[in-house]
Amino acid sequence: MSAAFEGLAQLADPLVIVCILVGALAGMLVGAFPGITATMAVALASSFTLTLDPVPGLAVLLTIYVAANFGDRVPAILVNTPGTPASIATTFDGNPMARQGRAGVALTTSAMASAIGTLVGLIVLVFAAIPLSRIALMFGPAEMFALVVFGLTMMVGVSGDNILKGLAAGAFGLALSSVGRDPITGTERFTFDILALSDGLPFIAVIIGLFGIADVLDQMYTHRSALHSPIREMGRWWPDRSELRTMLKPLGIGSAVGGAVGAVPAAGGDIAGILSWTTARKASKEPEKFGKGSLEGLTASDTASNATLGPSVTTTLALGVPGDSVMAVLIGSLVIWGYQPGPGLFTSQPDLVYTIAGIMVAATLLTLGLSVVRSRGVTRLLELPPHFLWTVIIVFCMVGTYAVNNSVVDVVVMLAFGIAGLFMRRFGFPAGPVVLGLILGSLAEGNLRRALEIGGPANILTSPIAMGFLVVAVGAVTVPPLVRALRSRRAAARAAR
Repeated sequence: MSAAFEGLAQLADPLVIVCILVGALAGMLVGAFPGITATMAVALASSFTLTLDPVPGLAVLLTIYVAANFGDRVPAILVNTPGTPASIATTFDGNPMARQGRAGVALTTSAMASAIGTLVGLIVLVFAAIPLSRIALMFGPAEMFALVVFGLTMMVGVSGDNILKGLAAGAFGLALSSVGRDPITGTERFTFDILALSDGLPFIAVIIGLFGIADVLDQMYTHRSALHSPIREMGRWWPDRSELRTMLKPLGIGSAVGGAVGAVPAAGGDIAGILSWTTARKASKEPEKFGKGSLEGLTASDTASNATLGPSVTTTLALGVPGDSVMAVLIGSLVIWGYQPGPGLFTSQPDLVYTIAGIMVAATLLTLGLSVVRSRGVTRLLELPPHFLWTVIIVFCMVGTYAVNNSVVDVVVMLAFGIAGLFMRRFGFPAGPVVLGLILGSLAEGNLRRALEIGGPANILTSPIAMGFLVVAVGAVTVPPLVRALRSRRAAARAAR
C-alpha cells in the first residue's frame, strides 16, 4: 500500500496537474485532425518534455496518448475518416449513425465506451505489471534474446498484408541499431567519424522524421479536396435507457477482446476494434444492423480499441518490448530520463505503476468530460485549411528536434528520415518495424552474444522459455501468409462453382 500511496501522491504536484490538462487538450486536437497520429504527437511532444522531470513529462505523453484515442472518434463519426488507425472500426457504424441524424448519440456513446475500455485496461496494468516483471526477472540472456525476437516478429506479423515488406522494414531498423558503439566492446561502428553518432542515431530525431515529417509530406503529396463535409446536425446527445441496456453486452465483449489483444506486442487498437466489432456482430441478436448504424457495433469497437492502452503499457514497461508505436516512443523518453524499461523497472520502483495508472485514469476522466461537452464548433476544426497545420507541425518538429541536444546533426537526421519515411509510405513499407528494430536491435545483439559466450547455441536451444518465444515468433511470420493463401484458395474455389 505504501507504493500505491507514494505513486498516487505524485499526482498532487500542481505541475503534474497542469501537464495533464495540456496533454488532454493537445491529444483531443491531435485526434480530431485526420492524419495527425498519436505516435506523431507523442514523438513531437517528447522532444519538449525531456527538460521536465520524469513524472510531469510522463503526464504530458501519457495524457496525449489517452486523449488522442478519444479525439480520433470525432472525424471518424462526422467525416467518415479515422483520426488515427485505432478508430478505423468506429467508421463502420459511427458515420452511418451520424448520417441518420444521431451524431450526438454516436459521439457520446463513443466517449463513454472509450472511457470504460480505457479504465478496464488500466486494471490490467495495476494488477499484472508487477507480477509480470517479477517473472521476467528470472530471464537470462537467452530468454531475453528470444523475448526481443518475439517482439520484433509480432510487429512484423501485424504490419500489413505484405509480410516481406514488414520483414524488410524490421531488418532496416536492426541495421540502424548497429550505428554507434558496440554493446559489448564499445568500439565505434558506422559513425563515419561524426561525433554526434557515437552514441547511435538520435532516437527522437528518427521517430519525428518517420512519423512527423513523413506524415506531413505524405499529406502534402496526396492532398485532395475533401470528399465528405462534416455533419452539422447533431440531434440528441444522450443515449436513452434502452440504448444504455443495449450497450452492456458489447461493453463486455470489447473489454475482453481489447484486454487480450493489447497484451500482444504491436497488436494495437485498430486490430482490437475490428476483431471486437466482428465478435459482437456474431453475438448480436440483430447482426444485420452492423455496418448500418448499430449502437452495439460502435460500442464494441471503441471499447476494445481503448482497452488495449493499459495492457500495452504493461507489456512495454514490464518486459521492455513496445506494445505499439507510441510505446516505442515512450521507451526512448524513459531511457533518456534514466529509466530502463524491462523486468527490473517495476520491482525496483513499484510506485511507478500507480503513478502511471493514476495519470491515465485522470486523463481518461478529464478527456471524457471534454468529449461530452456539446461543442458544435468541433466540426469547424475539420474545415481548417490543412496547409496551416502542416506549417505549424514542420516548425515544431524542427525546433523540438534541435532542442533535445542543440545539434544541427539531429535536424539533418530528422529530415533525412522524413524523406525516407515518405518513400516507405509510397511503396507500402510500414514504419513501426523500423522503430522497433532501432530500439531493440542493440538489446537483441547484446543478449545473443552474452548467451553464446555463456553456453554456445545450446544455451538457447535447451531453454524451454527461449524456444517457446522463438517458436511463436516463427509462427507470427509464417502463419498469416498461409492463412491468407488458404482463404484465397477457398474463395477461388467458391467462385469457380
